[in-house]
Amino acid sequence: MYEPNVEPVLQAITPASIVLDIGGWARPFNRANWVVDAEPWGTRGYYGATQPAQGGSREWFSERTWIQRDVCDRAPLPFADKAFDFVICSHVLEDVRDPLGLCAEIVRVGRAGYIELPSRAVESCRGIEPGLVGWSHHRWLVDITGTHLTFMMKYHTIHAHWRYSFPARYLRSLPHERHVQWLFWTDDFTCEERTLHGPGTIADALSSYVATRRPYPPLLVTADRLVRTAFGLPGRLVRAIQRRIGD
Repeated sequence: MYEPNVEPVLQAITPASIVLDIGGWARPFNRANWVVDAEPWGTRGYYGATQPAQGGSREWFSERTWIQRDVCDRAPLPFADKAFDFVICSHVLEDVRDPLGLCAEIVRVGRAGYIELPSRAVESCRGIEPGLVGWSHHRWLVDITGTHLTFMMKYHTIHAHWRYSFPARYLRSLPHERHVQWLFWTDDFTCEERTLHGPGTIADALSSYVATRRPYPPLLVTADRLVRTAFGLPGRLVRAIQRRIGD
């Protein structure tokens, strides 16, 4: 969880609140009474000393209230409707195969909560993992508008050309608060999947998002378009140019 948001989350929780943390294994939120994660209780705290647990020094959950299961299982979460006063789901939805189903369960079992995800901008940056855009294990590009989440598959096309992503220097220029996005919600929130059909549509959607931020000189963008349409440079040379621009 983005550190400046820990205190607002704690302020939204009273001592009597029943709290659920979904996917908290790597860095548990200690104030949670219950945790649901695919990994076992005994190996919690994967990040260890580099990113210690948040939400207080004492664990409110226990081995008994740690539910090890696939959060995208077709079976509902093993809790009654509105069983929790607050539900935390931080850096999970971008990883899982069915974020819409999990969001529906979050709304079903919770009265309010906090969701956090990588920002669309940082997930579209090179420089996080060698030769790739964003994190290799993330499945979704996500936008939050008000209380609405839009999930778009992280199409593999995003890795294919520099115009579909931001260069590593753009990543280095982003302040830390723009690496993440979050949603505090009460009662419910909405979500949808944005599906694109056809390679051209995918390419246009990715490149237009990047173009709105203008991370590349206009002359370079124009030259690239001319080269691709008129000259057809050999693939090896094009890839070499892509690598250089992506740095």
